[in-house]
Amino acid sequence: MKRLKKEFFHLPTLELSRALLGQTLVKETSEGRTAGRIVETEAYIGPEDRAAHSYGARRTKRTEIMFASPGHVYTYTMHTHCLFNVVSAPEDNPEAVLIRAVEPVSGRDLMEIRRNGRKELEWTNGPGKLTKAMGITMEDYAKCCYEDASIYLLEGSAPEDIASGPRVGIDNSGEAVNYPWRFWDPASRYVSKSRKKPGTP
Repeated sequence: MKRLKKEFFHLPTLELSRALLGQTLVKETSEGRTAGRIVETEAYIGPEDRAAHSYGARRTKRTEIMFASPGHVYTYTMHTHCLFNVVSAPEDNPEAVLIRAVEPVSGRDLMEIRRNGRKELEWTNGPGKLTKAMGITMEDYAKCCYEDASIYLLEGSAPEDIASGPRVGIDNSGEAVNYPWRFWDPASRYVSKSRKKPGTP
C-alpha cells in the first residue's frame, strides 16, 4: 500500500471524513508496528461548529495545530484518554476529523497486550481504545500524516456503503448535537457501540 499524498488531506472536511473510511492508519513505536483500517470518523467544523474545540476561532495551546495545514495530527486528552484527529481545511481554518474506530490490520499481538487481554472487538472500537491499542499519545501532536515516519496513513479501499448520523458525546453543543457529521462503515463490527443507526437520538 502507498502512503496517502498531501493532496488527499485537502478535501473539504465533510468529504475528508468520508474519504478516510477504508484508509489504513499506521503507528510505529519501539515496541513494534500496528495498523488499522479506519471504519468510523467524525467531522468538526469550527469556528461555527459549537461542538468543535475551535468554536468561535478559539486559538489556545491545545488548538494551535488546528490552524495548521491539512494532514497534521491533532491529539488531545479527554477523561485520561488520548484522542486522534486529522487536521483538515486550509491553513487558519481550524477544522479536524476525529478517528473514532479502526479494524486491526497488523500488530494484533501488540494491540492485545496494550488492551490488557480484552477480546479483539474491544481493542479499537472507540477513539480512546484505538489510541491505546496503537500506542498513539500526546507526543504525536503536530506530526504530519503524509511525511512522518512514526504515524501515517496508507491507501486502502472505501467501504461499499457509508452511514451517517449525529456525533457522540457532544450533548452541550446546542444545535450542533444533531448535525449528521459522524460517518461509519455499516459492514464493520468495529464501529463504536454508540448511535450505530442513522438518526437515532
